Amino acid sequence: MILVTGSAGFIGFHVAQRLLRDGEAVHGVDNLSPYYDVALKQARSTVLAGERKFSFDRLDLADADAVAALFERRRFRAVIHLAAQPGVRYSLENPRAYLESNITGFHHILEGCRRHSPSHLVFASSSSVYGLNTAMPFSVHQNVDHPASLYAATKKSNELMAHSYSHIFGLPVTGLRLFTVYGPWGRPDMALFQFTRSILAGKPIELYDQGRMKRDFTYVDDVVEGIVRVLRRPPVQNPAWRSDAPDPATSSAPYRLYNIGNHSPVELGRFVEIIEESLGKMAIKRLVAAQATEVPASYADVEDLSRDVGFAPSTPLEVGVRRFVEWYRGYYSA
Repeated sequence: MILVTGSAGFIGFHVAQRLLRDGEAVHGVDNLSPYYDVALKQARSTVLAGERKFSFDRLDLADADAVAALFERRRFRAVIHLAAQPGVRYSLENPRAYLESNITGFHHILEGCRRHSPSHLVFASSSSVYGLNTAMPFSVHQNVDHPASLYAATKKSNELMAHSYSHIFGLPVTGLRLFTVYGPWGRPDMALFQFTRSILAGKPIELYDQGRMKRDFTYVDDVVEGIVRVLRRPPVQNPAWRSDAPDPATSSAPYRLYNIGNHSPVELGRFVEIIEESLGKMAIKRLVAAQATEVPASYADVEDLSRDVGFAPSTPLEVGVRRFVEWYRGYYSA
């Protein structure tokens, strides 16, 4: 059985579906946080609940006793940790939520894995960890020590915490830096969802950095494919790793980092044009200045992922946005 944390979330839902299609038994956990529409999370959970090999616990990972009991009861073969407090801008309003979920919650997952030794822990990091870096494309072999938001800092912390457990306890751990994931069943706080809703309602949308900001939009099915392939390949110690010239992406411990991105950054203005084309309706645009928590561009180097697991995301943005719009119109009868 495989544990998927955040199974009622956007990516967790899709990962659980894929594993179930592959014949795996999946146990999902989620606290159904009200950060965004709980009804959407419940709808995802209802879809999964119809699967014979799916089981679920509503559980807050910040509850150490509950997490310990879960690991004791289930004895998972592998763990995919996707639960987190998401959102860059919200970290300005409620920083405590990020510490409780992303730091404390992740620590409890690490403790469960240390005590019960699953074959592999795969966890979601974020492209946000690149922060103020400007060398493009972003490589997992770069140092990332200048986060631009508390959210990014917690994700960087997750990578450091995971490495320490891998080094001390020999726990095979892989961190995945995900780049602007989008697609059907997406989060209402993300740009594609917000823009689609506002355009259909005839409301204006705000384009940060005057619409010049670039993002490496990555379709959710590509992210899921990357996660599943990585899960099947637990990391091993890198015999070439050098302590006098340390490579951040590998280690003398069974630890690895990968980017999962479409490796094709798109300007926000073009992104909106594609949404307009899919909707058949023009947006009312307001160009605004960039926020301090936002980086001007993201661009994933996925050479390591491609080499090691034989896959790199490639879904064209036009295709992915069209699929999201089709889902949105159907789900909301829009």
